[in-house]
Amino acid sequence: MELPEKIQRVVEAIGRIPGNGPKTALRQSLILARWNEQDLEEFSQALRELITLSQCKVCGMYCDEDLCHICSNHSRKESGIICVVEGISDCLAIEKSETFKGQYHILGGVLNPLMGVGPDDLGIDRLIERVERDNAKGLILAINSSVEGDATSSYIRQQLPENISVERIGFGVPMGGSLEYLDALTITKALENRRRME
Repeated sequence: MELPEKIQRVVEAIGRIPGNGPKTALRQSLILARWNEQDLEEFSQALRELITLSQCKVCGMYCDEDLCHICSNHSRKESGIICVVEGISDCLAIEKSETFKGQYHILGGVLNPLMGVGPDDLGIDRLIERVERDNAKGLILAINSSVEGDATSSYIRQQLPENISVERIGFGVPMGGSLEYLDALTITKALENRRRME
């Protein structure tokens, strides 16, 4: 059976979201087709507003202003510790643990030469400049444990002056595990058991 073009376009759009296969996209589209006009208007307006969404000029978190609420928090900046994560979902997971009281730096990925992702693509130079500009005392590398994550952590350590303390999150995070899927207690233990990188 061929569906109306309007529904097919919605199925295609929803299917572009990672994790949504054709069946899920179709099911969600059919649910949306049953919504009333006001609910659809509110939903489409919420999506439309993503166009004007900004990213914090310091850490890379989504925000409404130039700085996110963490970077504009003076006491968090005073800690002198920056937690480096791969993505925004990792930052949110650590915040949910309510353990870390410093600031963040979101790379937006890890080094992966095979996929053409180098240091410039991740803005690692911005991180190094930030450490020097803000006189950071140290970094916690909360980068997922993988070949690419390990390479990224080593590269960052090599770019920093020796006097900067660099630690990597400790056990509790399984090899190949992703921070965004871990519970708060596991993240808390990983932060408590971090180790210094030489």
